[in-house]
Amino acid sequence: MSAHVARKRFGQHFLTDGSVIAAIVQAIDPRPGEALVEIGPGLGALTDPIVARCQRPTVIELDRDLALRLRRRADLDVIESDVLQVDFSALAADRGQRLRVVGNLPYNISTPILFHLLAHAAQVVDQHFMLQKEVVDRMVAAPGGKDFGRLSVMLQWRYAIESLLDVPAEAFDPPPKVASAVVRMTPFSPAPDVDASLLGEVVRVAFSQRRKLLRNTLGRWLAERAADGRFDLQRRAEEVPVAEYVALTRGLARKA
Repeated sequence: MSAHVARKRFGQHFLTDGSVIAAIVQAIDPRPGEALVEIGPGLGALTDPIVARCQRPTVIELDRDLALRLRRRADLDVIESDVLQVDFSALAADRGQRLRVVGNLPYNISTPILFHLLAHAAQVVDQHFMLQKEVVDRMVAAPGGKDFGRLSVMLQWRYAIESLLDVPAEAFDPPPKVASAVVRMTPFSPAPDVDASLLGEVVRVAFSQRRKLLRNTLGRWLAERAADGRFDLQRRAEEVPVAEYVALTRGLARKA
C-alpha cells in the first residue's frame, strides 16, 4: 500500500511520537463497552492503541483515501463525512449510550468543531482533543488574562476544561508551524439552566470591542432591552467571570 501524503487542505499533521501517543491514550483511558468516537483518525496513531482497549470504536474521516483504508479494517465503524455534518446526538442514540469523543483535530477548523459539539454536550461523557496550544490556552483561561475571551466563556459555561500536556511540533509528520496541546473537556451534569443561544449573543456583543468598557458595547445592547443596571458595566469583557455572564443571561431570559 502506497504511503499517504498529508494534505494541506485537510489540515493533516500525523502524530508519530510514540511517547506522546502513549500519554494521550493513558489520559483517555478507553474501556471495553464504551461508545468511543475518534475524529480524524488519519493513519491510526491513536486508533490502534484505542482499538486494543475498546472494542470497535467509530471513526470519522473526511479524506476519501484514508476512509477507504480504514474500511478495510474489521475492528472499526467508519463514517466518511465532514465532522461538522455529523449528528452526534443521533450517533449516541444509535449506540445506546453517551459518547466519548477524541481526536487530533484539524487546526484550521478546530473552533467550528468545538462549537458543533457544544450542541451535543448532553450526549457526551468527555472529550479529549489535540489542538493548537494557543487555542487550548484560550479554552482554559481565567478572567482578567489576555487569553480570556469569547471561546473561554462559551466553552467554560458547559464544560470543566483541563489542559493535560503540551506537544512539540516535532511529534508530528509533517511538523505544524505551531505548538500543540491536549485538552480534556467534561460536560457539566446536569447542564446549567441557561439559554445557550442568548448567552452566545450576550458574549458576542460583550467581546465585539474588547478594549472598550462594557458600558460602550454591552451597555447599549442591554439598554435596548430595558435591562436593569445591576450588572457592572465599568469593566472590560475579559474581566467578567463566566458565572456572571450566565447570571446576566438568566435575568434577560426572565424579562423576555
